[in-house]
Amino acid sequence: MSKLGFKSSNHYRWSFFRAGGFDQVKLRNGEDIKHLADLDPKLWAALSCPTRGLHFDSRTLDLIDTDKDGRIRVPEIIAAAQWVCGLLKDPDSLLEGSPTLRLDAINDSTDEGKRILASAKQVLTNLGKEGATEIDVEDTLDNVRIFAKTRFNGDGIIPADSSDDAAVNLVIADCIIACGSILDRSGKPGIDSPRVAAFFADLQAYSAWWKLAEDNPAAIWPMGEGTAAAFAAFDTLSGKLDDYFARTRLAGYDARAQAALNRHETEYLSIAAKDMAITADEVRGFPLARIIANQPLALDGPLNPAWILPMSRFVDAVVLPILGARASLTEADHLAIRERFAGYAAWKAKKPVTAVEPLRLARIRAILSSGAKDAIDELIARDKSLEVESGSIASVDKLLRYHRDLYRLLINFVSFRDFYDQDENMAIFQAGTLYLDQRSCDFCVRVDDIARHGVLAPLSRVYLAYCECVRKGGAEKMTIVAAFTAGDADNLMVGRNGVFYDRKNQDWDATIIKVAENPISIRQAFLSPYKRVMRWIEDQIAKRAAAADIAATTSLTGAADSAMGTPAAGPLKPKPKIDIGTVAALGVAVGAITTAMGLVLQAFLGLGMLMPLGIVAFILLISGPSMVIAWLKLRQRNLGPILDANGWAVNTRAKINIPFGVRLTNVAKLPPGSYRDLRDPYAESKQSRNWTIVVLLLLTFTWALWYFGALERLAPDSGMPKSGWVLRQEAKAALAKAAQAKLPATQPTSQPAASAIIIKVE
Repeated sequence: MSKLGFKSSNHYRWSFFRAGGFDQVKLRNGEDIKHLADLDPKLWAALSCPTRGLHFDSRTLDLIDTDKDGRIRVPEIIAAAQWVCGLLKDPDSLLEGSPTLRLDAINDSTDEGKRILASAKQVLTNLGKEGATEIDVEDTLDNVRIFAKTRFNGDGIIPADSSDDAAVNLVIADCIIACGSILDRSGKPGIDSPRVAAFFADLQAYSAWWKLAEDNPAAIWPMGEGTAAAFAAFDTLSGKLDDYFARTRLAGYDARAQAALNRHETEYLSIAAKDMAITADEVRGFPLARIIANQPLALDGPLNPAWILPMSRFVDAVVLPILGARASLTEADHLAIRERFAGYAAWKAKKPVTAVEPLRLARIRAILSSGAKDAIDELIARDKSLEVESGSIASVDKLLRYHRDLYRLLINFVSFRDFYDQDENMAIFQAGTLYLDQRSCDFCVRVDDIARHGVLAPLSRVYLAYCECVRKGGAEKMTIVAAFTAGDADNLMVGRNGVFYDRKNQDWDATIIKVAENPISIRQAFLSPYKRVMRWIEDQIAKRAAAADIAATTSLTGAADSAMGTPAAGPLKPKPKIDIGTVAALGVAVGAITTAMGLVLQAFLGLGMLMPLGIVAFILLISGPSMVIAWLKLRQRNLGPILDANGWAVNTRAKINIPFGVRLTNVAKLPPGSYRDLRDPYAESKQSRNWTIVVLLLLTFTWALWYFGALERLAPDSGMPKSGWVLRQEAKAALAKAAQAKLPATQPTSQPAASAIIIKVE
């Protein structure tokens, strides 16, 4: 057992293949998948991956992700492999990746296998495929479709059409209205046992509450059918009446309190300053009438404007029927009326809070006496009897998805076989193909956070181009990163446009928004020094031309001003004087450069027949360092940082070497057998340039032959003057000969200038 909790066994014989610079496990059959728990995690290509951003069925990944943290890890892969292998008679069928599974391939020797097999048959029966011998992933995609034609599906929920008795179905509908519904597996609203129990409990409570009134009608309904309306009118004014009589008693106790009990004048001033409505809501909190010590309430006297209408209803509905016509209401009258409604108030306070009241008492009692509850309970029990078969539909769907998808996930997780075998399938992390700059890049990865990804991904040593992809006029957007592993980077820059084709073959407009520069190829490294020199020369020429243009413009402007008599903008700057020291320094520099070139040419011409090798050596001297650096970086290209930046945990250094890089990025080539017409009617004429180059090369070569004495050896009697280099060589030879003969050096008479050279050498 490893420290991570995985059992590791040395008894199972694994097979490995070499790709990307590391050994990858080869999953040959179902037994290999079944024994994944025996494979050392250190030999897995990845240790975790995200459940989103991959070209893979997200529903399958969610099923494997048992802890629902959005990541797939090694233990979850192992658990999925062992579960599916235990439910298949022949796990080898996993390698086919088929969405269809034969029913006789399910291992029914276990209880779980029996349940899943029975559930699969139930699904096929519900879909009208009774007797079918195989089931497909499409059959379990939609529970609504599976149970659309069935009344009972094992979820314990019954819709309003579950019974053959229309009266029972009507009660179910009443229950849905009163207590709410829950969706059945068929997609219909229905009820379950808790809702049924709550519904009938409410019915019983409401009926029992009414029974209390029916058993004592005189005490509860003192005014017959008008009791409810009369009590409502009294209840509206009850609080204000209590307030009024309390204030009059307080005023009778102490006359000094009367003014305060009637509210102060300033309170009326603040109200009078506003626009008052007829209802006078501003004075609703004021007393019902003017407070006078121990004074009854005058029913026809001045009243608070906010309570005139409620008082009128109270008099008509309560005072007249109970007390008869009268001009005022005493506190004793008020207490008598309250006592009259005491039974009704107590009964009303006991009213149960239910949602069944809109059904009315007659319907409620009809439902209670109909026996509908027993019928509904029987329907729910009948539905639940299919719970085992129907409840395992999720397991059937899980089995079908694992049967179709698990092997493909394994060869992109346990190993990277799909990535290194581009002829068969793209890897699940490859998003599609980018076409740009006469190349197609197959290694494209979707990126959610470009800033976070751009920190780690460049460590892969791969040339990366981040592209913003837009589709359907900007309604859909995404960001990808494309790896350029062949060709060169001359035309790869921010702003370049291309077309990206995703794995569904949908086209997106792609624009480069960021690049991470790294070597792309040895060829690019070979040419880069020369390209840099050419760019430097072009920049210098452009700068000199710009400076000359400015000078010419200034000169012409000055001449025009002088001709028109316009005074100059300022005093003319004096021309700089020639600095003798600068001239001397330039002479020394030119001499040093000439000497260096002479030594190089001397060494080159001294090679004789080996001059071609000298040319090669000279080229390698210039391009060699750049090529070596590029070669070292290209050897370091690997997949890990690119995927790690996207949330993976790559467990190895998966290399992208030069041959494999050529496979990932295809450079445009003419098809075999194509005819190529090299005549370009708009091509620039290069004849003058070519002749100029040839003449310059011939002159340079001739000068070199003369300078190093080659022409003199070929034509000794031509009488051409000797170069300084030849004279120095002859002087050195004469001195060496004189020293050997122990004789003083003689001066050649034919060349007077040689004496100075000999003296200098000595």
